Amino acid sequence: MKISEKKREKISEQILAVLYSISPKLLFTSYIAQEIARDEEFVKELLLELKKKNLAVEITKNPKGVPYLKRSRWKISDVAYQAYKRHQS
Repeated sequence: MKISEKKREKISEQILAVLYSISPKLLFTSYIAQEIARDEEFVKELLLELKKKNLAVEITKNPKGVPYLKRSRWKISDVAYQAYKRHQS
C-alpha cells in the first residue's frame, strides 16, 4: 500500500513533535515508532528523509563512543528545534 506524500509529511511532523518534546534527550527509532504507533522500518525511512532535510540528527555511537551495530538514536536538529520553539511561543 502506498502512502500519499501529504500523509508522509504529517507523520514526519509527528516524529519531529516527539523529538522536540523530549529534547535534548536522544531517542531510539523503536521508541519513536511506539510513540506515534507506526512500523519501525517506516519510521526509520522517514527519519532518514528528515536527516537529508537537516531536520533530524542521527547518533550512531553510545555515550562511551562505541558505535551501535544495528540501531541509532535520534534528536531534532538545532535548526528544527529553533523553528518549533518560535512556533510554540
